[in-house]
Amino acid sequence: MKLAIIIYSNDPETVWNAFRLGIFSRKQGDTVSVFLLGKGVEVESLDRDKFDITGQIHSFLDIGGAILACGTCLKLRQPEELGICPISTMQDLYTLIHDSDKVLSF
Repeated sequence: MKLAIIIYSNDPETVWNAFRLGIFSRKQGDTVSVFLLGKGVEVESLDRDKFDITGQIHSFLDIGGAILACGTCLKLRQPEELGICPISTMQDLYTLIHDSDKVLSF
């Protein structure tokens, strides 16, 4: 299955769980892509004592997950791009949704 996970939240527990699902799905053999949209582009600043989001992101990438981030959303929040993924566009989000078997949003 090809799974698209759209993360629109900057709630640490929500983001942590979204990446946990992505990791689990990759381990089941699914193709998984995460698109960071809106507040979701803030993922690199969300680590908390209970929620090691950076660790989850690196685990996700290490097992072949893909991450994309909305360039417009990034520009609204910070001048530089994320260190974990390329800047993407609405066309990239559309293609991801169009080509996926399932789309989840967090």
